[in-house]
Amino acid sequence: MKIFGSELTRAELATRTGDLSAVAGIRQVVLDNGLERGVRAIDLRTAAGLEVEVLVDRAFDLGSVRYRGMPLGWRSGNGFRHPGLHEHNDEGGLSWLRALDGLLVSGGLDHTLFGGEVEATGYAYPPKQSVSHGLHGRLTAIPARLLEAREIVDGDGSSVLRVVGEVVQATSFGEHLRLTRSIELDFDGREIRLHDVVDNLGFERTPHMFLYHLNFGWPLVDEGTEFVASIDSTLWASDSVAAQGVSYRKLPQPQKGFIEQVFEHELVADAEGRHRVALLSADSRLGVEVSWDAAGMPHFFEWQNLRSGQYAIGLEPSTHHVAGDAAARDDGSMIWLEHGDTREYRTTIRVLEGTEATDTVRRSIRAAGDQPE
Repeated sequence: MKIFGSELTRAELATRTGDLSAVAGIRQVVLDNGLERGVRAIDLRTAAGLEVEVLVDRAFDLGSVRYRGMPLGWRSGNGFRHPGLHEHNDEGGLSWLRALDGLLVSGGLDHTLFGGEVEATGYAYPPKQSVSHGLHGRLTAIPARLLEAREIVDGDGSSVLRVVGEVVQATSFGEHLRLTRSIELDFDGREIRLHDVVDNLGFERTPHMFLYHLNFGWPLVDEGTEFVASIDSTLWASDSVAAQGVSYRKLPQPQKGFIEQVFEHELVADAEGRHRVALLSADSRLGVEVSWDAAGMPHFFEWQNLRSGQYAIGLEPSTHHVAGDAAARDDGSMIWLEHGDTREYRTTIRVLEGTEATDTVRRSIRAAGDQPE
């Protein structure tokens, strides 16, 4: 392992400290003030300087993420509010926006994108002819059950920090879906690896939609920050794009009153069947690459929230097109899970340091396909 510039085996490192958690490790904490009070979290730290906060009580999502003390994940000002404060159907279904904070906010498990009312007779409960959904579903405000939090040491001495949790979204006479999420960081690593498995514990045919709202903020997101992707076409853009004319490729400085811009890009998968996108700083000395299995999440949205005091970019792999739940049912693209059916998702978030690393990623992403102006 590379530890603070030195190549050391685990045994050699052990001779230099009585507790390896001084270098990297896992710590369980409980947030204890304001609207975050009572929220369980797990802090993971690597020897390379990557710090990741896993919010156990917010669907095992990712909260604050830092690299060598510098924030990468976006903070909205909402805070990591206790799930007991969440009101799913408040504000016309837009109350999800009060929970939007941190690097990863997951949408699902039976609904993502904008809300509405859809048919629910398949659950065979006469009083429930339809179900009402809010923005990005119910998953965000469901606490997880912690299954594992430990360091795994392989036979060759390499070490992985691993946490595993499960989130169950269920109601009587309705969906009964489970998300099992594994998060891994190498002891000396600069990347976060997510492995999600969604399965249907119920005995009714149940819709499944899933989305990652991966949110990045300043200082990675700043004037001149470049979004890099291999794009076959842009299938859809919000009306605000034509009105404001801000490029999807390079970002301006924060703008007062900016109206969010959303693009649905049709990405080109690489030779390994993965979609890859990156955000690179204006001077190319810092970046983040996000990659995932294209088969699991074939769709992708770019969210630009460049408003002063908000200023973020969201990279959003998705199981479904932007048109959402009702459209997916109409065109046959809805994913239906029978009892015992599973879906798997694998995603990697990697920190890029230095111009050599960012240039290499830019070239390799563009090698899969062009990126139109």
